[in-house]
Amino acid sequence: MIALTTAYLWYSTRATGIVAMLLFTAVVALGTLVANRVGGTFIGRFEVNEVHRSLSMVAVVFLVTHIITTVLDSFVSTGLISAVIPMTSAYKRVPVALGAVAFDLILAVWISSLLKLRIKNQTWRFIHWFSWLAFAISLVHGYLTGTDAHKGIGMLVVIGCAGVVALAAIWRFLGRPTRAAGRTALSPLATPPIPPRSRMNESFPKTPPRPPSSRRPR
Repeated sequence: MIALTTAYLWYSTRATGIVAMLLFTAVVALGTLVANRVGGTFIGRFEVNEVHRSLSMVAVVFLVTHIITTVLDSFVSTGLISAVIPMTSAYKRVPVALGAVAFDLILAVWISSLLKLRIKNQTWRFIHWFSWLAFAISLVHGYLTGTDAHKGIGMLVVIGCAGVVALAAIWRFLGRPTRAAGRTALSPLATPPIPPRSRMNESFPKTPPRPPSSRRPR
């Protein structure tokens, strides 16, 4: 059994945190492409949406791994409750609390995406805006907590991720076409809702009655 103070947990926490930041940067950028209905000859809108959804699942896996390795590492006193409830950590209380808030927001966005076909479109959109706030809070969390974010490559990664998302946000509002005002494209793997029987009957024209025959019976 691996000791809870092994350096492997510490390195795993740092590595998964950086990878999760890079993945969520790509997820937010792809989400902007989906919202602006980007797609054409080489790649369709459904493909962009599916990559966005799949990459978000991978990012959540790395984020959960980052949290688990942090909790298991007994070198710092960070419990499992601190991962979801802010201001309950004895180690770097405020930076860890920011990470908990970001995780709660990301979890809400992820669950709402899984239930997209079962909730109102306005509700889904409102919850989905939390992804921008979660990303901003996670950057502050990574800068205040991470030991690699204050110099060298770590600093460049933080600045680069912030710059990419900032450009995506600007293009999201300035480059959004009018035709993208409705619901974003659903995944082709998602099961569409079954319409009511009455609407299905209304969608098909009724067969008009046959006109009476002009021939007289013999």
